[in-house]
Parts: sequence; structure tokens; C-alpha cells
Amino acid sequence: QVQLQESGPGLVKPSQTLSLTCTVSGGSITTNFHHWSWIRQPPGKGLEWVGAIGYIGGTYFTPSLKSRTSISRDTSKNQFTLQLSSVTPEDTAVYYCARDLGGLTGKYDYWGQGTEVTVSS
Repeated sequence: QVQLQESGPGLVKPSQTLSLTCTVSGGSITTNFHHWSWIRQPPGKGLEWVGAIGYIGGTYFTPSLKSRTSISRDTSKNQFTLQLSSVTPEDTAVYYCARDLGGLTGKYDYWGQGTEVTVSS
């Protein structure tokens, strides 16, 4: 069974870069057709898709965050990483990584447990 686990600092200062890594086990991030997404949920708000990286390595981002978002991967470690620059308190959220069923379907079969990130001085 595929398992995903997020890791990274829980506290980030404003203007700095948030960096989170998702480690995948039980399946390869290069497996055909799946995309690997980052989704976040600010306090009291709904889920917001941040971006994704495909099994070939192409990246996709929500327009509102595109200018300061990057996603990369390390296939040798079966990991993919989110970097969100110039963070503000509005970026405070629980961040999840998840496996999309296919080509950015918005439907996910496996999720990480989520990691809380607080942007504060």
C-alpha cells in the first residue's frame, strides 16, 4: 500500500521560503499516469490545491501561487518537494501531499497525514 509522509519545519518566518518534502513508500513517483500533489488547508478554510508534479516530471501550479511556488523531485529517494517563497501568515496551513489518480483529476487515493506549518515571527 502506498504511504506518503510530509516533513519539514513547522514554523517559518515571514518572507522566508517554506520547504516541505513528501516521502513516498510502497509505490514509485515515476509510475505511469499518476501525479503527485500538494494540497493545503488554512485554519477554518477548505482544501486548496497548491500544485503537482507528474510522473515524467512536469509541474503544475494554482495560478494564485504560481509565481512563488516550485515543486521538484528526487526519484532516487522517491521524494518530491514543495517550495513556497516569500511566505506570509496567510500561508499558515496544514499541508498535505497526495497521489492523484491520474492526470490532475483532483481525485486522490492516498494522502499523507499532513503537517502543520505556521508562518510567524
